[in-house]
Amino acid sequence: MTKAAGRRSRSLLAWWGLVAAAVFLGANAHMLYVAIDSDPGCVAHLKETGSAPGQYRAAKSSC
Repeated sequence: MTKAAGRRSRSLLAWWGLVAAAVFLGANAHMLYVAIDSDPGCVAHLKETGSAPGQYRAAKSSC
């Protein structure tokens, strides 16, 4: 491999690395934005402590 071809392949690899890093950072920024901005609202849950195993209630209900 010549010097020019080696330099070209390294710069191409660097560009792909930058693109991958940008996609990774963008996806994480989007996930953080959605997590902060979303409001799931109220869901059906028990209001009192259940007597059977596996019946849970919200620790602090916002409804």
